[in-house]
Amino acid sequence: MKIKRSATAHWVGSGKEGQGNLSTPSKVLENTRYGFQSRFADGPGTNPEELLGAAHAGCFSMKLAFNLQGAGFTAESIQTTSTVILEAGTITTVDIDTEVKAKGLDDAKLQELAADAKANCPVSKLFNANMTLKAVLL
Repeated sequence: MKIKRSATAHWVGSGKEGQGNLSTPSKVLENTRYGFQSRFADGPGTNPEELLGAAHAGCFSMKLAFNLQGAGFTAESIQTTSTVILEAGTITTVDIDTEVKAKGLDDAKLQELAADAKANCPVSKLFNANMTLKAVLL
């Protein structure tokens, strides 16, 4: 199965003083503001690293849910945070923190299934960075 998804960025001005907006056909993002302040300070809007973190957390959680299902477990909940760290113009580290609740699941099996999700979710495969994983069984 081939899936195609897209997003559009529009930018006006210089890198530091300019600003842009991001949109997706689904309208989840619709002229969502981004710029220097939202990326390198705490200004309003989003930024590429935040969006990568959201995409990664969602992809990892879904891959882990499929891994659990394949091992005979059903997730009651999976809560994942993916923190994308940008240093000197390079994404150097991605930290994954996930908490999982599933009946009958033990910690050893969680660690195995979470490690597979880290290695094999499609968004993980995009990163050329050190990737850490902390998986907690609830």
